Amino acid sequence: MLEEIPITRPDTPLLDQINNPTDLRSMEISQLAQLADELRLFLLYSVGQTGGHFGAGLGVVELTIALHYVFDTPRDRLVWDVGHQAYPHKILTGRRDRMLTIRQSNGLTPFPSREESDYDTFGVGHSSTSISAALGMMVADRLLKEQHHNIAVIGDGAMTAGMAFEALNHAGHLDDNILVILNDNNMSISNNVGGLSSYFARMWASKPYNFIRTGSKRMLSKIPPALKAVHRAEEYMKGMVSPGTLFEEIGFNYIGLVDGHNTASLVEILSNIKSLRGPQLLHLVTQKGKGYSKSENDPFGMHAMSKIHPKVNKEKPEPKPAVSLEQADDNEVVDKSSVDSLNYSQVFGNWLCDVAQQDDKIVGITPAMGEGSGMKDFARQFPSRFHDVAIAEQHAVTFAAGMACNGVKPVVAIYSTFLQRAYDQLIHDVALQKLNVLFAIDRAGLVGEDGPTHAGSFDLSYLRCVPHMIIMTPSNEAETYRLLSTAYHHTGPAAVRYPRGKGPGVTIERDLRPEPIGKAVTRREGTSVVILAFGSMVGPALEVGDKINATVIDMRFVKPLDEELIGDMATRHQLVVTLEENVVLGGAGSAVNEFLLRSNYQIPILNLGLPDTFIEHGKVPEMLARVSLESDSVARAIEKKLKDCKIQSEAV
Repeated sequence: MLEEIPITRPDTPLLDQINNPTDLRSMEISQLAQLADELRLFLLYSVGQTGGHFGAGLGVVELTIALHYVFDTPRDRLVWDVGHQAYPHKILTGRRDRMLTIRQSNGLTPFPSREESDYDTFGVGHSSTSISAALGMMVADRLLKEQHHNIAVIGDGAMTAGMAFEALNHAGHLDDNILVILNDNNMSISNNVGGLSSYFARMWASKPYNFIRTGSKRMLSKIPPALKAVHRAEEYMKGMVSPGTLFEEIGFNYIGLVDGHNTASLVEILSNIKSLRGPQLLHLVTQKGKGYSKSENDPFGMHAMSKIHPKVNKEKPEPKPAVSLEQADDNEVVDKSSVDSLNYSQVFGNWLCDVAQQDDKIVGITPAMGEGSGMKDFARQFPSRFHDVAIAEQHAVTFAAGMACNGVKPVVAIYSTFLQRAYDQLIHDVALQKLNVLFAIDRAGLVGEDGPTHAGSFDLSYLRCVPHMIIMTPSNEAETYRLLSTAYHHTGPAAVRYPRGKGPGVTIERDLRPEPIGKAVTRREGTSVVILAFGSMVGPALEVGDKINATVIDMRFVKPLDEELIGDMATRHQLVVTLEENVVLGGAGSAVNEFLLRSNYQIPILNLGLPDTFIEHGKVPEMLARVSLESDSVARAIEKKLKDCKIQSEAV
């Protein structure tokens, strides 16, 4: 037990031999206990030099060693939740000599990062993402017919988030190989780790028990009453000594409670689990801050620390450590007999089927919006590539991110209003990692009777500020098909947003070739006024253009903008008007304003879009009229702006 954090590099002869996990696997099991002591000592020393998180890392030293000892990392994928506990992982995976650069400029990141190491399989930093990501990787393996072990390590705190249980529920449904390790460092239950529970944990992970368990169920499957009795007996037996009933009911084989600080036992149990089939949950009990007395006694206060500043003895300059702490929406089913043309959801569904026939790496994901998003035919034609993850928007996005890490092209079909619920995942799990995920955003703009709770009024604003995002706004059915194809060919995160209901009835050429990124199209030539219209507003803009002889540009892209064309329009016209079915604040018009201001164009601008208020339900045309976005109101607003600016025009 250490009383002070070392301020000089400790002697770590075993640890110094390990440059990667391959070196670790060459060691004898009997050496691992000493290695754990050395690793814990080095961790304290390095964090003392740099500051950072160390309490969680101290608690998983033995687990980290055992995981890399048993599994073939990085081929087998280890996903750490949050990443506070990943310092020992970094040390064992070739970054020991760079640990003194952690959290420093141009140094190691404080969390796992895919760009930093192949051993960091998923970029983390926020809680409760690990199970979703590992599950996405597992499904990608299945699709690509590859065999890897996918392991998620999650703490008891992160397990309380809904997203974690969303992923657990989905994993139980998929019933395929995934290992979830619950690192429980709540000291209040540490007393449960005794001889009896440890014995049962080893038994439940053993090959004989699981052979008998699986075989008996298979043999008795044709005798339902007997199977029920066997299952009930097993459940009762485990329930007497195990808190794992919940996980068993979800569909996991629960193994626990296990002492997380017994390296040899962990190696044995993990080796057994490695050969098991189906979802496994290993429940470990650890002590946060293990090995450092101050941290053990104050695990919350010693969660992290600042850099140690040694004090100097006046008589003898000897350094001394001084530690400071720092919906689903309605699944709208379209009555095809009552419509003459496709609605936008059906256009998307047809496009998805078309591209899936040519690319077996396309996967469709939806959080309980399959039929409403037009995915019914896709689900029927490609059932192995269709994933309805239930009402779990956050999981859907991170699940897609996990797939994208392994070379699959996930398409997340989601309503605009519900993508808001997964905004953190979109930023942190997709955009930050530049992952190749396509967001097909349905119900963009006003949605009619469903009112403000379901309106897609904000997506252009909240997506536009996210780095690496490509944002497209198709104006009709054909454009929707073309821009979806463009997003499909783009490498990186991309969003295509389209409204609810039918389009104007434009014929679709089912051509999957991409359009040039960031290029707008001139739909009408006029004088004095240029209307830069986005998405659903192109139709009303053309009506206005005919009334006042205005130039109309179908912008197509919100990010990146066609700056060259905007600049040309600004030099040839007297008024720039932007028109969008999104809030004006921070929307597409704001993007145009920023460009014109940045480029020193001196021209009046009129931004038209949804006002800074929630718009109550009604028919969409009524709602647009209510906020002055139908063609007559737009024309009047332009005429007023021209008069206010004393601009002579045909419109006035």
